[in-house]
Amino acid sequence: MTFLKIAALTALVGLTATASVAQDVTLRFQHFVSPNSANPKYFLDPWVEKVEAESNGRIKIEIFPFMQLGGKAPAQYDMIKDGVIDAGWVIPSYEPGRFPEAEALELPFMVTKSAEEASRAAWMFTQQHLLDDFSDVHLIAAHMHGPGIIHKIDDAIVDLSDFRGLKLRGPSRPATLLLDKLGAEPIGLPVPQFPEALSRGVVDGGVITWEMSPSLKLDELTDSHTDVAGDKSLYNLYFIWAMNKESYDSLPEDLKAVIDANSGLETSAMAGRAHDTGDREGRIQMEDSGNEIATLSAEQTARIVALGDEVTQEWIADMNKRGFDGAALVEDAKAAVEATRMADGGSER
Repeated sequence: MTFLKIAALTALVGLTATASVAQDVTLRFQHFVSPNSANPKYFLDPWVEKVEAESNGRIKIEIFPFMQLGGKAPAQYDMIKDGVIDAGWVIPSYEPGRFPEAEALELPFMVTKSAEEASRAAWMFTQQHLLDDFSDVHLIAAHMHGPGIIHKIDDAIVDLSDFRGLKLRGPSRPATLLLDKLGAEPIGLPVPQFPEALSRGVVDGGVITWEMSPSLKLDELTDSHTDVAGDKSLYNLYFIWAMNKESYDSLPEDLKAVIDANSGLETSAMAGRAHDTGDREGRIQMEDSGNEIATLSAEQTARIVALGDEVTQEWIADMNKRGFDGAALVEDAKAAVEATRMADGGSER
């Protein structure tokens, strides 16, 4: 072999090795809400920018809102697991019974009204109890949204008797169990179906956050919005951001490191902060629309807390029948919440 051929072959091998090291990757992320809602706007978009910048542009992420790549919101976990999409946003409670331990964080009055605090607790509880449940995906974050608010057509709720007979949308089993205790008729609906159900008169209202209210046009579809007194949430919802395992495992080690650096406790807290920001903005928009904004009295809230305690005790008994230690799950969820509150200075919000 001539010197020129050897030199050319050496150069080709070198270029191939360099191309391998500098491998570019495009990841397709999917979620089920408006790109202008709080999580995509204040969490996912900045997260994507950070990941792309820290990878020197070698990771490119395409975001598909409104389930544009297909499927329904309850199918999102399996779409990630099966590699239909590379990554996405999942509400485990949209599949009742599949991830029962996660419900501990969603029990009435479990977490504070700070989504950032609640999201730190969610990551801690996930590491303690839920890694086996999510072993067939690669976790990026586990987080909670802000406090659930009661949105309804006509006057605000001021007394527990006002719940009687109302058809109210609920997002999770713990939430619907509480609505049932309150005398309402709970109707389980994923968030994308809520506006249509309101406009068609299928429901009289429902529970969801302030931050989702503008994108769902609740200023137009409902007339009043009611929160409970105190610093604990009437209900909350648990989410994960996750990647397909093969999509993650196939990344070069340096790009895995970029994803790893943007995963975990602080990334979960970042997702929670996004919801806190959206809650502030959403409430202002509902106020500016002229809708009635109400907070239940401490006395009425205490009565709901007592019903929430009944839900929790019944949930513990049900989990025990399934072979779990329900009481331990509740205590560990409370401990995670308390740890995040202490770390945040024990402030009340």
